Amino acid sequence: MDSFLSWAQANERRIVSTIREMVECESPSDDSTAVNRQVEQIADRWGHLAKITRKKAKGFGDHLLLEIQLPGRKKSGQWLALGHTDTVWPMGTLKTMPWREAEGRLWGPGVYDMKGGVAFFLHAMEALRELDVSVARKVVLQLNSEEEVGSPSSRALTEAQARKSEGVLVLEPGTGPEGKLKTARKGVGGFVVTVTGRAAHAGVDFTSGANAIVELARQIEQIAGFTNLPIGLTVNPGVIRGGSRSNVVPAEASVDVDIRIARLKDAGPLEKRFRALRAMDPRCSIAVTGGLNRPPMERTKAIGAWFAQARELAAEMGVTLEESATGGGSDGNFTAALGVPTLDGLGAVGEGAHALNESLFLNRIADRTALLAGLIATRVE
Repeated sequence: MDSFLSWAQANERRIVSTIREMVECESPSDDSTAVNRQVEQIADRWGHLAKITRKKAKGFGDHLLLEIQLPGRKKSGQWLALGHTDTVWPMGTLKTMPWREAEGRLWGPGVYDMKGGVAFFLHAMEALRELDVSVARKVVLQLNSEEEVGSPSSRALTEAQARKSEGVLVLEPGTGPEGKLKTARKGVGGFVVTVTGRAAHAGVDFTSGANAIVELARQIEQIAGFTNLPIGLTVNPGVIRGGSRSNVVPAEASVDVDIRIARLKDAGPLEKRFRALRAMDPRCSIAVTGGLNRPPMERTKAIGAWFAQARELAAEMGVTLEESATGGGSDGNFTAALGVPTLDGLGAVGEGAHALNESLFLNRIADRTALLAGLIATRVE
């Protein structure tokens, strides 16, 4: 690990330059042209390092696969590294939230989630090449273009690559200012509950109406009660819509509900409770759509063993590495649900994902890059 760390420290300014290039190429999920500029930037910059394949995605930017060309003749099996090129920030954010280096940090839209992590991995692979470290397995980096909106087009590609792999490294940011790795993530999903009532004039014909908003309010109280904190299950009614004017008995109202589950076995019973919702006012009807989008990443013995290896590698560099569980989802949820050992949170250390204070710590660039190189170089039996 000393050689990896020394390389990363010596090349830190190059890594910073790569991160800046990526941050200043804005890439919001809903702008396929912008995302493809980021894809092209990475493909052009790193074509010497990898065999590159672009996968078209309807309505989104291209997904990018980089098969890294690393030393070592005989390759057995595959490592998969997962990242994404899209961000939550709209075009033009750089005008109000520009790239800057200050206060021991790098700042800018997407710097922490997750352009920093992608840059770390690419430079870690460069280190393996320059240090001529023989790698036993094929290494593929997959960069999805729509992770921030639920990975609707890339999930199948992610799962196909995961099935070929013996382990998955996810380049999402670490947890908290310590940069804890993520060995468990909650499953994520959502439901839309729509109530249809009967419109009427609120002054002239009030009793003829069936108020969808009142019915929805009763349903929301029941839905919120589905939360079960001891088993890590949360149900959050987050957005409500309904009505047209105050003098009209509303005929329709709906609520968007976020769900998080720690255990896959809880998904079925929760969905049954949503599907079993019935109107309390017999003049109203209820329709339920949605479900689980990302299965939970449950901590397994194999994930625990891989984290232990990462912790040992970090300790060789004088870094204390911890693990965490989080309520947020990533593409690692898909790979872990297939039973493929998945280690998440290996990207940037900092704070402010999706927030105005998004930033990563300069003094954690080198050790994080070295850790990625060490994990790829070390064969796990």
